[in-house]
Amino acid sequence: MSSIYMETTNTGATAKAAIPVLEIFGPTVQGEGMSIGRRTMFVRTAGCDYRCSWCDSAFTWDGSAREELKKLSAENVWTELTALAEGGFDHVTLSGGNPLLLPQLGSLVELLRAKDIRIAVETQGSVWQDWVLLTDEVTLSPKPPSSGMNTDLAQLDNWVSRLKEGRPPVNAGSNANPPRTGPAYTLKIVIFNREDLDYAARLHARYPEVPLILQTGNPEPVGGETGDTALRLLAAYENLLGLVMERKELKDVRVLPQLHALVWGNKRGV
Repeated sequence: MSSIYMETTNTGATAKAAIPVLEIFGPTVQGEGMSIGRRTMFVRTAGCDYRCSWCDSAFTWDGSAREELKKLSAENVWTELTALAEGGFDHVTLSGGNPLLLPQLGSLVELLRAKDIRIAVETQGSVWQDWVLLTDEVTLSPKPPSSGMNTDLAQLDNWVSRLKEGRPPVNAGSNANPPRTGPAYTLKIVIFNREDLDYAARLHARYPEVPLILQTGNPEPVGGETGDTALRLLAAYENLLGLVMERKELKDVRVLPQLHALVWGNKRGV
């Protein structure tokens, strides 16, 4: 499913195209996934191929933030990041929407690597781009039944296989079996109900070697805070903890809240 923010370009031009960016902000902390609690900068891109019923950032694909969209080169993004943080950052999170729709993000990933910046990315695993192997932290977040979306298990298998394989080192030499390197990665599944938890358990059985994070679902859209967000999310977190404790097959998972929502509610730009 294409986004109204996305433009059709030919394959050769796409890799060099400007990056559709809706937000650049920070320093802040990553509130979810494998980098939770990490001081980071955010680059939020426009466009998503999913339409999750409870999406908390639908502005990235529904057109409501069209006037905020900027088409930036990798160098432009770097300039904005350094201006915001005054050079005081070593970690950038690529977010969306689904940033993996954008082959041209590879130019930003290469630039950030050249600057010795660690790179994190989160995606549902519906579209593969080779540049993901140049990042440092990948949170693979397939969407459970409550989202209304269907998981392409063949594509998810492909993601897990390619992340596990990683990439060969730059200077492999004549070594017939050079050690592989690549990003650390984890599965993260948002849980709203028991059906979602059953889905998570099935994926955990399918990929037992991949660390699994279960996260409390947040039904409020960004900008829709009502003042008691933290209390409701903590109650949902307590409920999720209880459900997970009942499931022996989930004995080795991590159960996390949305840290940023507990602190700032559903504000944008934090």
